[in-house]
Amino acid sequence: MADKKNGIDQALIRDLANILNETDLTEIEVEQDELRIRVSRAGTPQYVQAPMAAPAPVAAPAVSAAVAPAVDARNNKNAVTAPMVGTAYLSPAPGARPFIEVGATVKEGQTILIIEAMKTMNQIPAPRSGKITEILVQDASPVEYGEPLIVIE
Repeated sequence: MADKKNGIDQALIRDLANILNETDLTEIEVEQDELRIRVSRAGTPQYVQAPMAAPAPVAAPAVSAAVAPAVDARNNKNAVTAPMVGTAYLSPAPGARPFIEVGATVKEGQTILIIEAMKTMNQIPAPRSGKITEILVQDASPVEYGEPLIVIE
């Protein structure tokens, strides 16, 4: 029987921590009924805007310009976001033709990419029909839950 302390399944937490170690994920979250457990690696970077203490160096505008599209995409209502933490793949196999390209038209339900999570390949379908205006992730790059992946207009 699982170790339970204050109604929390200690064995489940250990199992989730082992999954993090085995898969090199940074965070995993499980929700069952009224219980929600999130296990995260210590030192996981947090996305917090740092206060402006000193003037930015001359190179800073180029960096902030590169970051601006990701911030805009996060607020874009047409952005398709990652439904899970994992590794995003833009094609069904290495060297194969990508599922989508910028400018292509997709139909609702069409596979637009794959996210590998816990050694399982999860096909991510287009939530609506439209034209791909932006692909925000690189092939084989890690993605976090809620991260914008693709913009469909």
